[in-house]
Formats: sequence, C-alpha cells, structure tokens
Amino acid sequence: MAQPNFWSDQEAAQRTVRELKRLRAVVEPLRGFERRAADTEELLSLAAEEDDAATLAEIERDLAALERELGAFQLKAMLSGPYDSHDAFLTIQAGAGGTEACDWVSMLLRMYTRWMERRGYEAAIIDSMEGDAAGLRSVTVDVRGPYAYGYLKSEVGVHRLVRISPFDAAARRHTSFASVDVVPQIDEAEADVEIDEKDLRVDRFRSGGPGGQNVNKVETAVRITHLPTGIVVAAQSERSQHQNRAVAMRLLKARLYARRQEERAAELAALAGTKSDISFGSQRRSYVLQPYKLAKDLATGTETSDVEGVLDGDLDPFMEAYLRQKIGEPAAAAAARGYPTLRSRRRPPTCHAERSETQRSISKRSQPQRQTDGFVIGAPPERCFASLSMTCYVVAAGST
Repeated sequence: MAQPNFWSDQEAAQRTVRELKRLRAVVEPLRGFERRAADTEELLSLAAEEDDAATLAEIERDLAALERELGAFQLKAMLSGPYDSHDAFLTIQAGAGGTEACDWVSMLLRMYTRWMERRGYEAAIIDSMEGDAAGLRSVTVDVRGPYAYGYLKSEVGVHRLVRISPFDAAARRHTSFASVDVVPQIDEAEADVEIDEKDLRVDRFRSGGPGGQNVNKVETAVRITHLPTGIVVAAQSERSQHQNRAVAMRLLKARLYARRQEERAAELAALAGTKSDISFGSQRRSYVLQPYKLAKDLATGTETSDVEGVLDGDLDPFMEAYLRQKIGEPAAAAAARGYPTLRSRRRPPTCHAERSETQRSISKRSQPQRQTDGFVIGAPPERCFASLSMTCYVVAAGST
C-alpha cells in the first residue's frame, strides 16, 4: 500500500484492502490470545509457587472466559468457504400476507440493519419497492464488511411472523411471510461470468422517494432483465444512471454466478440458498409474538423467548448454530463451550393454565454442567492451561 502507484487501479486496490482487513481480523485476535495465554502462564507459575488459592481461582475463571472467546474465534476461522469473506447482496421479498407481509419486510430490514451496525458493517439500499399501504414489497441491500456473506448465508429462507395485526381493527392474529436471499459479491476477475449485451433488456425510470431535482427529473434508476434466465435486478440509489447500471450489473453477475453454482452442484441451494414458496410449510425461521413469544430456527432447532432482542439484531446465536451444524460440531460440545445449544422444546400449549405450568417447569431446569475436552470446572489450573495452549495451536494452524 505504500507504493506510489498503489491506487492507480482503484478496483485492484480495494480488493487488496479488503483482503488485508480479512487477514487482520484473523491475525490480530490470535496474537491477543497468545499474549493473554503467556501472561496467564506467568501468573500461574507465581501463584503455584506461593500456593495462592485465590489467585488460582481467578486464573481458572480467566481461563474459562478465554476459552469461550477462543471458541468464538475458532468458529470465525471456520468460515473458510470460497466466498465467505466477501461482501454480500441481501434481498428481502414480501410473501403471503398482503400489507402485513410488506410491514414484515420493513421489520426484517431493521433487524438486519441493527445487526450490521453491531458488527461495524456498511450497508446501503440499492433498490426498494414500497408497499401499497405500509412497509416494503422488496428491498436489496449492499452489505460490506469482513465475512458478510459467510454470516448472512445462514439467513437464507422464508421467515414467518405471527402477531396481533396493527392494521386490523378487530385486533386479530395474523401470519406473515417474507423471503431472504443472500448472494456473495464477486469480483470480475473471480466471477468468470460473461454476459452478452444482446441478452439484456435495460429499462430506465425515475427513482422513487425524495432525492432532489436530479432524482425527480432525470431517469437515473436502472432495471436490467437477463432474458435467458429471467433474472431481474434494479438499482436506484446512485445519482448517476451509469453508476446505477454498474451496481445493477454487479448484482446480476452475482446472481448468475450463484445460479451456475447451483446447477453444477445439482442442488436447489448451493450459494443463493433454497428457493421455495413464501407461505405455510416452507419457513426457515419463525417469530411468534402472540399468543406466546418464541423465535425458533427450524433448520438448527435453536430457539429463544427473547423475540424482541432477535428483532433488534441479536442474530449471532442463530448464525453460530448454523455454522456449527455445517462443520458438524455436536450440540453437546457447543453447549459445553457455553454457546447456544440446539434445544428442542415442544410448542407451548394453547391452554393458559397448561402453558403457565410448562413455563414454571422449564424455569426450574438446571443448566448443564459446563465442561470441554481436557477442561472441567474444578480441574487443576495446569491441566486447564495445557488444554488452552493446545487449542491456540490448533487455531493457529487452521488460520494459516
């Protein structure tokens, strides 16, 4: 980056910067773990010489916390897919439910936006279509950040919401559906996707919403239809028609590449995920606000009663459960490390009395004893540190 001509090629320079950020996201935490492990080893030697029980107990607590952090870092290192480190295009489409579904799209957009803010990702809406009465029919977001696609690919599927409708004067319970699709952003050098201009139909129109005289008077928005496949993409976030066309072409190439990968793998979902009817019987995740509160991922079995927290962007437990399922880590091992368990709980009964009794019985359940291979609460600190050192070595070897 110190070379005088580094920024002469903007696209190549941006690819280098993104790769540098990705490597730093792995190397810097690993160096921090090594420093903390060295400090803990030195403190352990001093505490063992003085036979300081209080210090040994504190070291044991620090080792437990460090092991949890190291496990989360190891999970991140498992994002080794060919495009897991890339930026992503996130598309949310309203399904069955009418105005309720459009409002549900807006709620999902807010949920993912809050999650992106927590991770420090950059997000920009490149295309959106407003609903008839409220919300959005569809929205496409350009997500930029380390491992954006690697994490967001766990969200692909149909999301179902059950709540008391704010648009129903009778205050009845309604069910709404929306689909979430995620594709990686592919560089032209990597995509190897050739698009013939004869296969494209380009429509130009005025961008919707506020934006000043340029947006209101000039047809800056671009919609591109790929005739052989029927894929339609649009962009209207930029002030220039040429810029919107470039964004739309990037999105089209990403979707064409994802479609090609699906065909090669002979599966319905290789990169872009499973496409299905946006209605009953095809949900990826269910969010129930009435008559009880429960957010449950049907693919992994992960569930929580804190639906408001999930809708506020607390998606990490679901994403981590998906990644651990992909790498084949048993649920018991994930629970022992202090990560979200793949719990199975029958649906709460509709009877209020029976549901209250069920909730009381669940609240009385004791948490499982936390233990891992080579490390058990109450074990000698020397044994704990040996296990931690071995884990550091394994992660370091995997990251290289």
